[in-house]
Amino acid sequence: MAKKTKSEKKPSRYEDIHFVDSTRPVWNYSLFSDEDIQNFQGGTHYSLYKLFGPHRIKVLKSEGYYFAVWAPNATLVTVVGDFNNWDTHSHPLYVRLDKSGIWEGFIPGLGEFENYKYFIKGYGGAELYKGDPFARHWETRPATSSKTKDIKYKWNDRPWMRKRKKYNSLSAPWSVYELHLGSWTKPDPNDKDSFNSYEEIGNQLIPYIREMGFTHVELMPVMEHPYDASWGYQGTGYYAPTSRFGTPEEFMALVDRLHQANIGVILDWVPSHFPADAHGLFMFDGTHTYEYADMRKGFHPDWNSYIFNYRRGEVRSFLISNARYWFDLYHADGMRVDAVSSILRLDYSREEGQWEPNEKGGNGNLEAIAFVQDLNAMVYRDFPDVQMIAEEATDWPGITKMTTGGGMGFGMKWMMGWMHDTLDYFSMDPLFRKDHQDKFTFSMMYYFNENFMLPLSHDEVVHGKSPMIYKMPGDEWQKFANLRLLYTYMFTHPGGKLLFMGDEFGQTSEWNFQKELDWFLLNYEIHKKLQVCVSQLNRLLTSEPALHELQFSAEGFEWVDLSHYNECVVSYLRKGKKRKDNVLVILNMTPVERIDWVVHTRSKGQWKVIFDSDSMDYGGSGRFAGQIPGVRIVDKKAGVSEIKVSLPALSGMVLKQFDSRTPKK
Repeated sequence: MAKKTKSEKKPSRYEDIHFVDSTRPVWNYSLFSDEDIQNFQGGTHYSLYKLFGPHRIKVLKSEGYYFAVWAPNATLVTVVGDFNNWDTHSHPLYVRLDKSGIWEGFIPGLGEFENYKYFIKGYGGAELYKGDPFARHWETRPATSSKTKDIKYKWNDRPWMRKRKKYNSLSAPWSVYELHLGSWTKPDPNDKDSFNSYEEIGNQLIPYIREMGFTHVELMPVMEHPYDASWGYQGTGYYAPTSRFGTPEEFMALVDRLHQANIGVILDWVPSHFPADAHGLFMFDGTHTYEYADMRKGFHPDWNSYIFNYRRGEVRSFLISNARYWFDLYHADGMRVDAVSSILRLDYSREEGQWEPNEKGGNGNLEAIAFVQDLNAMVYRDFPDVQMIAEEATDWPGITKMTTGGGMGFGMKWMMGWMHDTLDYFSMDPLFRKDHQDKFTFSMMYYFNENFMLPLSHDEVVHGKSPMIYKMPGDEWQKFANLRLLYTYMFTHPGGKLLFMGDEFGQTSEWNFQKELDWFLLNYEIHKKLQVCVSQLNRLLTSEPALHELQFSAEGFEWVDLSHYNECVVSYLRKGKKRKDNVLVILNMTPVERIDWVVHTRSKGQWKVIFDSDSMDYGGSGRFAGQIPGVRIVDKKAGVSEIKVSLPALSGMVLKQFDSRTPKK
């Protein structure tokens, strides 16, 4: 027998390759190994995006797309699209013989950006047209087809990727600007359906974030979703950035440019539920493929959506692979995981009798708990320089504790209790605040149980809750003074910070996903000066080590004076690793000036005011601008000093020590 030439040898993982004609799928070509199948079914395959969906490859010198989809209860799966006039018979896929439920095939000659869906004959004879769960690109809504796409992008963010461990660490400053890409700005403010491209968003957003001093942006879900009013939280295209603003490469370029500007990127991610759209995951092959069949576990009454079946290995592999995809291909710096409480709890938003306890008699979804632990273990193993952030609103223990100790393994958790108590306190008439100091101080009773991020998110400025500025009591001057005071408290409280777009300049209307922000307000001095105040708080946070170095450690915080509740004046120290970096925060929560207010601290040396929310630069009165706090040693042996400083009405001050032997800068 003659020896085969190189061109005649079968490539690996081919079996009996043949073309039926120039357009029909190829039988018996697969990207899957036996190990892939085993891990997929076991819930331990975390790179499924390299196998499922459309992949542009060459078979026997012919280029085209290989397709693979999981439809375990289907009796027929074909690829339909514009390329075959949506013929449900001309391009069948072939089911694997290993009972994995995977259908696959190669279509030669198929080009990029072709619209397609899977036609599935499912359980009970159901005939379904489904988008590809692993599609990397989709038609722009309201159209719902997947698109073939071969992603090619050359990244230019190597300097950021090399040093992002420093910028994303828990000892780094975290000031996050949360935004909705479709309504931050619009090319035509009068056209709700007009959108800037990813490139145009970057042209405006990057200089703005740098000017404002935020360290990270958090993007409300960019994963493809057909319904604008869901804000992205009812997703159908888990592996595709929305085509509203451009292509996958154009979204990559936005992330790349943000990184080049030293701005981190956090993505909102929704592994908790999905909608019932006909082209989506629901009843994918005529049965409950991705969701629980028992609607006591499988249906979200609050959101009219369906819950992933975390017991099923294939679903766990799908979700964990999806998280890895955004870190791997899109260089995400973090994920804010939506609705973690609803994932972990069987009784979430359910009355007695509407849920069934687990086998141990508790309310925890045991397979969901294991899923979350596996998810975070994978992320921190493969991407140790990113952060996973939980939006978790209950007292579930150990959200940010290590999985090896039974915790959930997140890096940070949204501090919803702080948010509610703080907004309740600051929306109160200052005359009554003296009776509610516990709302102000309670956060520090449990703060060190978790690694917390303080959120003032989109949820607080919609559905009749009013914008931040109108949550504040009093006349216009007091509203702005109260808001500056609240932000001063927020930025000097331990933990990461998150502020929703528009809050930084006092947006006067509730957020509307169909409209751009009220940027015209910056023509008014009081709004412009509030914006300046927030930018200076960002710079204070990033420049003062005491405000971030030990933000998750009890060593980084100390109450100084809580005894003056009648006057509503509190003070506390934020501490750095070096004592010389400590800062003193004094908050006056009433519209009454406090002349020569006395605070006692264990300190040596003089103090200076490094931030005053009442500065005229921020829209305040500037009554005590330039004051030099008086310092008198009252107990030399104990090292106790008396600091005397005048406090403006409704103001926050930050003081820092300096060595009196050296000139003050």
